Amino acid sequence: MSKPRMSRYRVLPVLLMALGLYSCTEEPVQEKEQIRPVRAIQVSVQAQGSGRSFPGTAKATQEVDLSFRVGGPLITFPVNIGDRVKTGDVLASIDPRDYEVELDNAQGQLNRAEANAKRAQADYDRELNILAQDAGATSQAAVDRKEANRDQARAEIRSLKASVSAAKDKLRYTKLKAPYDGVVVNTFVENFETVLPRKKIVRVLDDSWIEMIVNIPENLISLVPDVKDIRVRFDSYPDHSLEATVKEIGKEASKTTRTYPVTLIMEQPEDIKILPGMAGTATGTLPVSGTDDQSEKPVVPIGAVFTPDTQKQDHVWVIDEKSGGVELRVVKTGNLTPSGIQVIDGLEIGEWIAIAGVHTLREGQKVRIDSTIIKE
Repeated sequence: MSKPRMSRYRVLPVLLMALGLYSCTEEPVQEKEQIRPVRAIQVSVQAQGSGRSFPGTAKATQEVDLSFRVGGPLITFPVNIGDRVKTGDVLASIDPRDYEVELDNAQGQLNRAEANAKRAQADYDRELNILAQDAGATSQAAVDRKEANRDQARAEIRSLKASVSAAKDKLRYTKLKAPYDGVVVNTFVENFETVLPRKKIVRVLDDSWIEMIVNIPENLISLVPDVKDIRVRFDSYPDHSLEATVKEIGKEASKTTRTYPVTLIMEQPEDIKILPGMAGTATGTLPVSGTDDQSEKPVVPIGAVFTPDTQKQDHVWVIDEKSGGVELRVVKTGNLTPSGIQVIDGLEIGEWIAIAGVHTLREGQKVRIDSTIIKE
């Protein structure tokens, strides 16, 4: 019984050694290299500036919600949405009778005050004349009292004149007039409704000129004043290109997008009607400074050019279109343009370069050109 048990113990180490030798001869499993997608562009020449487009939305140059400065029941409200109005046209009016009565009362009080002032002036002149002819018949104190009465009557006239002027203004405020030529785009009340002061009645906008606000990245905002031939194309009218100019350049960047608002302005065309809220895109050109040779050099996005920590020169990642491998290449940069920076030396037209994630790539890494890229 003891011998078979001993034989089993002797066989066990042999089996363990065999398994160890087998595991040592087995080749290790190699992990498959991950091919990461990279946004890239195929570089090209940009001789006359930028064809880059910036989206924006149309808005009227002037838009205002009109309201009465006095309250009362509406008696006329002749305008509807879409009506065109001229400067001074009456858009709505409220019942003026209460304000006519207020004006009549103020005017009557003024008339009485003027009569009192005339009588006070006569009393003062008479008392002053008596004092001059016979000093014993009156006194200086009596003259001073007459003078005070006259001055008080004059002060009351000034106060009542202000009341009459205010009453006239209130009566005038019962008519709501168009401040400029434009179109009615919204109404907020119905006729015969009693309205309060400062309650919105009607919205009027001036659409003779159209504005568009586009957001420009901070690395391009300094170039905006030099942009020429600004053209705006609206999605609703893709076959129409409108000439625009820069009206205003924002001085504060958005905290989230780091872009600056730039307001463009253009005249309303005659053959089409641009309405506020229509979406479109704006483009422009910026003449490139430098020699003719420089103007024919490739232009790449600024984000594609970087300086590695161990280097002092500008570099880009060049992608081999066939193998997908990336190569770190030294480049010599030139002038800034609205769509990027010129590369004077180190790149050939038609080569692919990475434009995002450049600080995370490594030499020889396999990448896949992102299908969402566009050719600049």
